[in-house]
Amino acid sequence: MSQTSKTNFKKPQATKPVCNRIAIVFDFDDTLAPDTFDELIERLGLDVNEFRQQRYEPLKAAGWDHVAARFYCLIQESKQRKEKITKNYLSQFGQELQPFKGVTEMFDRLHQRVQELNPKIELEFYMITGGFAEVVRNTCIAPYFTKIWGCEFHYAESGEIEFLKRSISHTEKTRYLMHIASGQDQVDGDGRSFAYRDVSESELYVPLSQIIYVGDGASDVPCFSVLNDEGGTAIGVYKGDTVEAWSQQIEVSESQRVANLAPANYQEDSELMRSLTLAVESLCKQISLRQLSVGE
Repeated sequence: MSQTSKTNFKKPQATKPVCNRIAIVFDFDDTLAPDTFDELIERLGLDVNEFRQQRYEPLKAAGWDHVAARFYCLIQESKQRKEKITKNYLSQFGQELQPFKGVTEMFDRLHQRVQELNPKIELEFYMITGGFAEVVRNTCIAPYFTKIWGCEFHYAESGEIEFLKRSISHTEKTRYLMHIASGQDQVDGDGRSFAYRDVSESELYVPLSQIIYVGDGASDVPCFSVLNDEGGTAIGVYKGDTVEAWSQQIEVSESQRVANLAPANYQEDSELMRSLTLAVESLCKQISLRQLSVGE
């Protein structure tokens, strides 16, 4: 081959496009911190089991959506109380809520690992929760997230919770996954749904194959399924010392299984932290390989 042909040679456009970005998406309740619904009920001086059995469960049995049922119960409780549940009350509750062990250090550890492997890769964190957005936004870990989505209250002029403004159900969580992939500023803000498979990978903000999703239960199963279909990574977490409770409560099909299931402990040498680190390392190496193909 002549020197001229060597100079003019270009690599064929048969390689996958490069996206130098990884997204880790978390559920919140029982994934990064204790269940905020139960914690709030206890803070109000009520018995969690009684509240669920006498108020929440009858609504579910009557056909209510579970998210709408629990928020309705809280609104009714606030109306009956002398001291109302207000936006400020929820904000203060979030400020005092403590995440699970190791969570506050996890973000920097993962950022550092990505920088060690490939400084050109960006790592972003997102939150999609069926719990209280107002609570999560006021926790000590909120600044680490690029975006936080959760259920929202409409507040009266007095600040009291008055109506459910936004609800995030099990299946709706997948819609927010698509939003992360697209990089759009609004989730269906123009009334149109984002069709992931109609968009080329080069146009995506981050492909689903470069998203890691971490969740604890049934509300996360649809996201597990989507990521398994698209080559992403799903990681399940459970509370306590054994996995039996998780397995008994959650039935998953083959397409909904997780890459690993670990206790909700984010300390440096925990199984969950090792799982997250390995998932991030794997994606970094895949991206680095693609960077070679385009000469970055």
